Amino acid sequence: MIRIVSSDEVPWEDVEAIFDGSEPGKCHCQRYKVKGWMWRDSTFDERVAAHEEQSARGSGLVACVDDQPAGWVAVEPRCDYAKLLSMPIPWKGRAEDKDDDGVWAVTCFVVRKGFRRQGLTYELAAATVEHARKNGARAVEAYPMIAAPGQNVTWGEMHVGARQVFEEAGFVQVTHPTKRRFVMRVDF
Repeated sequence: MIRIVSSDEVPWEDVEAIFDGSEPGKCHCQRYKVKGWMWRDSTFDERVAAHEEQSARGSGLVACVDDQPAGWVAVEPRCDYAKLLSMPIPWKGRAEDKDDDGVWAVTCFVVRKGFRRQGLTYELAAATVEHARKNGARAVEAYPMIAAPGQNVTWGEMHVGARQVFEEAGFVQVTHPTKRRFVMRVDF
């Protein structure tokens, strides 16, 4: 059984278990939060502490499979992602208020080893829509990518999710700023 809840409804240990020992555990969902170059301008301990504090405020959703913490998706007001707001790609071809707190952003997925290839990313993406709506958002957007058939893509690129995942969750394309990157959105 899959149950998805806001990160403020589970103990930090559950969130940490999802990230523990994985590539995402080095970042702790701070890539779009730390201004500057994350690896230079923050320490591992600072990233973990920031993620713990953010998680306690409900900065994401946690998927539990049979009561085991299994997956994470970061979703909160877009304006909470300082680095995202300064990146050129998500804004290419768009002229809107970046600081609009009514628009939420989905920035990162993590599925714990042992729970992968079970469709949790799809479940989590779908849950972001209702979560954002329930919390007063007027839109939720994501920045997924695609890869050419047969092309290997590292986790570091796919943490944003695949385009198909968001299509199935009801997101529609807003822009296609690069060959592999999209901006997709659900307006409420």
